[in-house]
Amino acid sequence: MTPPAEQSFPPSARSLRPADAPSSAAGRPSRRRALTRTPLGVRLKMAARAHLIIEILASYRQARRALRAQPIESAVATLRADSPTDDSRGTEAQMFHEAWRLGAAVQRTLRFAPGDTRCLTRSLVLTRMLARRGIEARLVIGIRPQPSFLAHAWVEHAGKPVLPVGDGSYGRLTEL
Repeated sequence: MTPPAEQSFPPSARSLRPADAPSSAAGRPSRRRALTRTPLGVRLKMAARAHLIIEILASYRQARRALRAQPIESAVATLRADSPTDDSRGTEAQMFHEAWRLGAAVQRTLRFAPGDTRCLTRSLVLTRMLARRGIEARLVIGIRPQPSFLAHAWVEHAGKPVLPVGDGSYGRLTEL
């Protein structure tokens, strides 16, 4: 199985766009935004792209703060804290496609962000964003002890990677 970064994305995949946010009792927009699917072959509009970039950067800031303040297990739990409890997320295939597309967006966006945006940070950001959408994901940390010690982190949904898993030489150390 090739990593998602090298896979070609199925043409039937649907992109995500934020829908109109429901209003709160005070008439202000709610912080949680619902996701809807755009028609096949239609890209996100500029406003929706901008919103997604802002969400990625905000999640990046939250992930860095959480990781600085607490151990990684607690940081992951904190980033998953406000995940929705409803089951209206779609089919397993739709959730995987959403996770994969968000993973690609996180990689593209954080490439230009200042600071450490390597695999662990990208994985924490994606974990946060998937949790906000109610999509289950596992953050996996793997190591390669030979020829020189290296560690790598990636995110999986239903056992399939949504961020690159490296060159395949990493053994699983832990799943969060």
